[in-house]
Amino acid sequence: MRRDSIFYALFQQSPSLLFELLESPPANAQNYRFDSVAVKEPKFEIDGVFLPPESKIPGVVYFCEVQFQKDEQLYERLFGELFVYFYRNRERFSDWQAVVIYPSRSIEQSNIVPYQDLLEGDRVHRVYLDGLGEMDQLPLGVG
Repeated sequence: MRRDSIFYALFQQSPSLLFELLESPPANAQNYRFDSVAVKEPKFEIDGVFLPPESKIPGVVYFCEVQFQKDEQLYERLFGELFVYFYRNRERFSDWQAVVIYPSRSIEQSNIVPYQDLLEGDRVHRVYLDGLGEMDQLPLGVG
């Protein structure tokens, strides 16, 4: 998350901010902690990983990507990273979700055909900041 240091700082201070962007946040959103992790072989760097609270029952891990520049290989990289991480940590989690934050739709990768099923499913959430509404009408954390 080197290029997106403001979001890194915000999520570091208040991990629950991510979940304010989602229509159906987890019930225990306030208990998540934020971390930035490196996945080895090959080396991937995931912008943010929201780890569920420690429990005997595995929770849902959330992956976050903040993308403010056009990247025509974003989804290749994102799914490669998250699947390797999930594979290596499968026993810790029951499921996964991904949140991609864009300033606007125009920044999104153009060719999404190989990932269309994932993008149209329930696990990947694309958030377009310019489509959230008027700032004074948004919840305080999101504004």
